[in-house]
Amino acid sequence: MKLKDLFLFSWKKLWIVVVAGFVSILLHNLISGLLGVEEAFFFIIVVFVMPIYVLIAIVYNVVYLIRKR
Repeated sequence: MKLKDLFLFSWKKLWIVVVAGFVSILLHNLISGLLGVEEAFFFIIVVFVMPIYVLIAIVYNVVYLIRKR
């Protein structure tokens, strides 16, 4: 898998990020509610990992479009 395939945005990848964010939020709340335990895995994915991926992908796309011209 090339870096281009990982970070170049498409509508499909954008929807995957949005849906994965909502699923992670729901799983975090569901596990916390059912087990009464604060779990950190899905919380860390939503709060840290996904925004960092989106920012890196945006920068990569801007640089890619500038270099493509």
